[in-house]
Amino acid sequence: MDFLRPATLDEALAMKAGTPGAVPIAGGTDIMVELNFDKRRPPALLDLGGVAELAAWTEENGHVRLGATVPYTRIVTELGDVLPGLAMASRTVGSPQIRNRGTVGGNLGSASPAGDAHPPLLAQGATVEVASVTGTRTVPVTEFFHGPKRSALAPDELITAVTVPKATGPQQFAKVGTRNAMVIAVCSFGLALDLGRRTVGTGIGSAGPTPLRAEAAEDYAAEVLPWDGGPLAEDVRREFGELVAAAARPIDDVRGTAAYRRHALSVLARRTLGWAWQERGRWS
Repeated sequence: MDFLRPATLDEALAMKAGTPGAVPIAGGTDIMVELNFDKRRPPALLDLGGVAELAAWTEENGHVRLGATVPYTRIVTELGDVLPGLAMASRTVGSPQIRNRGTVGGNLGSASPAGDAHPPLLAQGATVEVASVTGTRTVPVTEFFHGPKRSALAPDELITAVTVPKATGPQQFAKVGTRNAMVIAVCSFGLALDLGRRTVGTGIGSAGPTPLRAEAAEDYAAEVLPWDGGPLAEDVRREFGELVAAAARPIDDVRGTAAYRRHALSVLARRTLGWAWQERGRWS
């Protein structure tokens, strides 16, 4: 196995074009596990750790452009106020050591239905920036996932960034697992309220072949939430939870049954909507 170590993004793209089977590595929190268990043996590893262009984030026009190798720890410490949903999800990833190394770019690249970053990215309407030697294109995160560990990436492309709208209202993230840390989610849920536009964004993780939105739940909540003020009725929370559960496409596996995932999602959706509604005052 070759080890490729570019110093610039142009070098990285050229190396990826020359060796399309090369697997990008930044934190290595996914690929190294597969290598250690001999589940994968790519022709080369493409180390992106030295590519400075991928390790920064910027704010522009109400969005955050997050470089592909910015680790979870920096999202938590530097972006918690502007991307609270993604920061919440980042706090749940692995251990402190994993959060220091793991990246949203890597999470997207693995395209796992259980990726912790995926629900908040769906809820917030993020776009994924990918590049090759022929140019750069953007893919809405809703179109990025094609199946379990399959994505819209072409063989010669690398994820360079993800662009996320800055929060315009309360956001939440919650997941269910067998313990509080170092666990793959049995299911997870992300929620984003836009108080100005009076819209609701959702993201479901680990309950389908890809991360999913609950569009019927979004439409329902946008229509019935008391945007002009007032408490959130329990029947609204309950119906929202049921619509989220109905949007899931879970299976039975070693982490949980399909029925349990649907039930847990309804609970997560109901709770996160309530928590978000309680926080709306500080956004007014």
